[in-house]
Amino acid sequence: MPRPGRRLASTCIGTVTAGLLATGAALAAPEAHKGSQGSDIAMGAYLDYGPSGIARIPSLSRWLGGKEIRVGHTYLPGDRWAGIEGNVGFLEDWAEWRQAKDDRMFVLNVPMQERNEERVPDRQVARLIRAGAEGAYDHHFRKLAERLVDLGVPDTVIVLGWEMNGTTYTHRCAPDAENWKAYWRRVVKAMRSVPGQEFRFDFAPNRGKDAIGWTECYPGDDVVDIVGMDSYDQDPGRSFDDQVSQPYGLQQHVDFAKAHGKGISYPEWGLFRRGDNPEYVRRMLKWIEQHRPIYHTITDYCPHGVWQCKTNPQSSKAFRDALTPDRPGPVTPTPVIPTPVIPTPVVPTPVVPTPVVPTPQIPTPQVPTPQIPKPEVPTPKPEVPTPSPVVPSPAVPSPAVPSPEAPAPVSPAPVEPGPAVPSPDVPAPVSPAPVETPVPVPVPSPAVPVPVPSPQSPAPSASPSTKPSTKPSPVTPKPDPAPTTPPPPPVNSKQWCMPLNFGEWLSKLIGTQSLCVKFDWGKGSGFWPF
Repeated sequence: MPRPGRRLASTCIGTVTAGLLATGAALAAPEAHKGSQGSDIAMGAYLDYGPSGIARIPSLSRWLGGKEIRVGHTYLPGDRWAGIEGNVGFLEDWAEWRQAKDDRMFVLNVPMQERNEERVPDRQVARLIRAGAEGAYDHHFRKLAERLVDLGVPDTVIVLGWEMNGTTYTHRCAPDAENWKAYWRRVVKAMRSVPGQEFRFDFAPNRGKDAIGWTECYPGDDVVDIVGMDSYDQDPGRSFDDQVSQPYGLQQHVDFAKAHGKGISYPEWGLFRRGDNPEYVRRMLKWIEQHRPIYHTITDYCPHGVWQCKTNPQSSKAFRDALTPDRPGPVTPTPVIPTPVIPTPVVPTPVVPTPVVPTPQIPTPQVPTPQIPKPEVPTPKPEVPTPSPVVPSPAVPSPAVPSPEAPAPVSPAPVEPGPAVPSPDVPAPVSPAPVETPVPVPVPSPAVPVPVPSPQSPAPSASPSTKPSTKPSPVTPKPDPAPTTPPPPPVNSKQWCMPLNFGEWLSKLIGTQSLCVKFDWGKGSGFWPF
């Protein structure tokens, strides 16, 4: 990582903080991430190398809603060996901060060569590495160990020769990897030789291969306590998924540490080449939460930071939202104001009687049942008709049709003068109009005409279901006895007699009668046709 200047802070200031979030924010489950970092995962930020950095820690904690900052992270200057030996005043300030709480952690980046950022060429670097492997610099590191033990911070985490797989620092590994590993081992041995020390050594390469695959620089499990990684938002890998899966990337780092039985850390992480990138911040925090590093610290100055750097507002919000603890605020009791009981006026509901609408009684019309009487056959009464003279008309008269009331006697047709031989004709019965009952028509006798009884209208019958019969059964008339033939009148006589037939029963009473008419057929009578 490039560093700002040659000041003490520049030695590793930008890189150091990258691991601020070593508390482990779960990448896989963003919902469970916020405020879920436990007390076993320490987090911090590189805010400055000296007292000003220490003074900013409480402000960062308040900005995060009270989140505890457990990691204090700084760098020793790499310009001269004196600085590497710890002859700097700010170590006392950090020691005091660390001792204030037992659960705090002090992380110190230690260079392995002086003129660490002066772009020393590889050939010269190779000679320095070989000198270190031969023990030429052991005493410098022994003095540093004694200084830290004397300050009361013997459990300091030593990030020794960080980003050794890159090209930036003089303590890089690529010019001579094998001697570099031997040099690392000598440094660790020298520092562990100091009585009272409890140091933990963190092997922290850059993410990706860089100048050399960082696994080629690994010095051995016996001299490494933590396998760390510095990871900024830059190549190699254009997306976070690329950063995970690339060779020597985040996934290989986790797998390698697990295979060697070591815990992991992220001493430096933050934004860089892609500017304000909240997605990167969220994904990195999720990854940290998922894999639970021993610690992590973010490099919080521009362009990497989220709190002190104001050019990354979206990333700042993502960082704050993810790490602010879910703590319930103070519960302010809500004053209980009794609700006045206002009696509800009882308004009687008016009883509106339902009007009784009488059902109209519609009378059933009484249709009188027609009384159709059975037809009765009229019984003729024995009435003696008064004989009336029958005057023959000159023309042949048509027989008169009797009316329904009383049939008129049938006038005989005129007969030319001659011996009149009356033939006893039986008259045909005349049926009245309303009742088709044959009624015997009286045949006029020479004596008395027989009256015909008038038909009577039938009375209505009382039975409604009986349909009147319009055809009564005909009464077959009994044959009348043949009338007694009167003595014939003399030939050319002016007297003409007609027997009267009153029927059998009447003839028995009154005997045989005849009606005789005397005509004057003379020329003076008016009837003579000749």
